Amino acid sequence: MRTQQLSPNGSQAQVLGTLPAREHLAVSHSKPVLDVVIPVYNEEKDLEMCVRRLHAHLTRTFPYPFRITIADNASTDRTPIVSQDLQAEIPQVHAFRLEQKGRGRALNTVWSASDAPVLAYMDVDLSTDLNALLPLVAPLISGHSDLAIGSRLARSSRVVRGAKREFISRTYNLILRGSLAARFSDAQCGFKAIRKDVAERLLPMVEDNGWFFDTEMLVLAERAGLRIHEVPVDWVDDPDSTVHIVKTATDDLKGVLRVGRALATGALPLDRLRRPFGDDPRDRDIDDVPVGLARQLVGFCVVGGLSTLFYLLLFSLFRMGTGSQVANALALLVSAVANTSANRRLTFGVKGRDGAARHQAMGLVVFAIGLALTSGSLAALHIANPSPTHGTEVAVLIAANLAATVLRFLLFRAWVFPDRQDTDGVEQQVVPAPAPAWLPVRPGTPYDAQPQPYASQGAQPWATQDPAYPTSDPTSPTSHPNSFDSSNSWDATAQLPVVNPHEQHDPRSSR
Repeated sequence: MRTQQLSPNGSQAQVLGTLPAREHLAVSHSKPVLDVVIPVYNEEKDLEMCVRRLHAHLTRTFPYPFRITIADNASTDRTPIVSQDLQAEIPQVHAFRLEQKGRGRALNTVWSASDAPVLAYMDVDLSTDLNALLPLVAPLISGHSDLAIGSRLARSSRVVRGAKREFISRTYNLILRGSLAARFSDAQCGFKAIRKDVAERLLPMVEDNGWFFDTEMLVLAERAGLRIHEVPVDWVDDPDSTVHIVKTATDDLKGVLRVGRALATGALPLDRLRRPFGDDPRDRDIDDVPVGLARQLVGFCVVGGLSTLFYLLLFSLFRMGTGSQVANALALLVSAVANTSANRRLTFGVKGRDGAARHQAMGLVVFAIGLALTSGSLAALHIANPSPTHGTEVAVLIAANLAATVLRFLLFRAWVFPDRQDTDGVEQQVVPAPAPAWLPVRPGTPYDAQPQPYASQGAQPWATQDPAYPTSDPTSPTSHPNSFDSSNSWDATAQLPVVNPHEQHDPRSSR
């Protein structure tokens, strides 16, 4: 068993470049493709049953090598002994002990140290039906998605749990949607997976070491534009769960406030989590359509509308104690600073604090132009009517602000926040990702002339040493049911063995 003493933050940040384009994983039979982590704390009663059942399921249904890692969170009972016994008996089981508690700390540590290209975890009680495991990791192996989560709140999910936990779960996810604009449906289900290349860049940004670890990881991934795949699951609540609901809920709400503040201030370097230009079809060039114009217009209009309401509120407040010109200047100054900050982050997607002072200075220049326009409108009004009513002043200011808003957008887009390729001085080039080795060379090319994905290992896909299947010839009647069909292109999910939807000896059936 490996033992590790961690620093208080639980991990060490790494400096890595941006993510490469997604592609099918270069799987082999020489090392594990999937590493399933089971974080445990004082689970001596359930651990052995859980690991044996999971191992049997993966052996029967998963077509690639795998590893099961028991992450012991400083247990004080016989959990370490049980882990060691399982590691000694089952080659695919590894035991890992940490001297500090925290599920997030355990996942962060084991995932960071793992060499498997796909990393997953599940709770020790196996509340989630294991038949969802292969659909969970298949999109990560194929290159379709970056993360995958099980969802108990999807329409096709079948969940058995009490009304109290159901209410807490749905309320928590509603809070995430309202406060952090989260679009994933279930943040707390203990059934998730992530690609290793994504984890290397994402995990150093996750600060929480406890139960909020999952939520923080998903929110940051979603904000960075990574693709999250959701799998409806069948889930049965564990009545003997040791989770402290009140404490966990309090810690989660504190985490929501912390992450929301970090996202609002642009303190997280989410740019390095983005996929390269060209990987997202929304980034492709379209003739006669400036890149991002529609999205920027929508964002600018929303920010502009809120800024106008904020400006009018400030003008009305300042007008109670001063003249219209001074009230206009003060209200416009305060709202302009807020408007520049909001447009910088939300409309033009500039993150971090680099260049923030310069952007605010340029925004003040734009503010001066708007001030001249609105002040000139007020001056013209007072020339035409020396004693206008407050409503007339507001109407004139609304019209002047609409004109100033159009001018402000044009100046923001062309001067304050120009496209990145213009500011960097180097035009970005789209470099297509290399085709995976498993793709045919060209349509119509015989299979024998195509690259073999396992040629370097001297084995064929789905090959077996079982005497019952002495040949890997797909046309042979004695071939393995998972043998590779040479008439079709490579598919990570082709010819999978049949899975019984109702496993025997399911511990949930006795609850």
